[in-house]
Amino acid sequence: MVLMWTANFLAAKIALRYVDPVTLGPLRVELAALIMLAVYAATSRHRAGQPGVPQSHPGRKNRAREAFDRGDLWRFFLLGVFGVAGNQLLFLIGLNYTTVGHSSLIIATGPITILLLARMQRLELLTVNKLLGMVLSFSGVALLALEKGISLQAGTLKGDLITFAGSFSFACYTVLSKRVAPKYDTISMNLYLYLSGAVIVMPLAIWRALLLDWGAVGWQGWLGLLYLALFGSVCAYLIYFWALRHLAASRLAAFTYFQPVLATILGVWMLGEEMTHNL
Repeated sequence: MVLMWTANFLAAKIALRYVDPVTLGPLRVELAALIMLAVYAATSRHRAGQPGVPQSHPGRKNRAREAFDRGDLWRFFLLGVFGVAGNQLLFLIGLNYTTVGHSSLIIATGPITILLLARMQRLELLTVNKLLGMVLSFSGVALLALEKGISLQAGTLKGDLITFAGSFSFACYTVLSKRVAPKYDTISMNLYLYLSGAVIVMPLAIWRALLLDWGAVGWQGWLGLLYLALFGSVCAYLIYFWALRHLAASRLAAFTYFQPVLATILGVWMLGEEMTHNL
């Protein structure tokens, strides 16, 4: 999951050379929803084709899919807003105005935001080690902000702020997911998530698709879009939600601390980004 999301920065930067972020974001969501529909249909046929299992069989619970609870409709709307529409659109818009290194370090503050939100919801406890992690994390962000001065005209700061808004949106999604996670299997959860996200951004997707010069998008742009949808969205989210069922939200999010190091190295090596004294 971490490796997929690390390469996500590079795929996004390449795709943004051909498609603007306000168009790329909705197209990514719609394509990811179509892929999730295919995954859901394929796994449903696979289950249906297997020999029957008695109701009393201990593995029956793991094999059966929980039917969608209409009472969760509002929850999935919020999850679609925060986990798909808000997070993925703001990520691409922010990345368009900042570097891979800055974006990855900003997103690495996610575990701190998740911890604070989870504590407010009484889902987790604050410990000395977690508080120390907060201090170190926000110190890193402060260094980025001070690198060229606190001003919206200071190069990447606008992109950093938009990226932080996207990271906060994903933190809200993670905490809200803990309330719904026990009810649904991984594939069903992600299908409902992306369908809700696809419905939310559909008007924007249609509008931007009509304005897009499709012939001007090179194969690199299409390949970048495919990676964002297939690996950055579907595969990584499937792993993330599966792990969310077994780990505390802040512990799972802490794996994102690996991203700044890997993403910065790849950004310098493959995209020619500059390594500064603060990053």
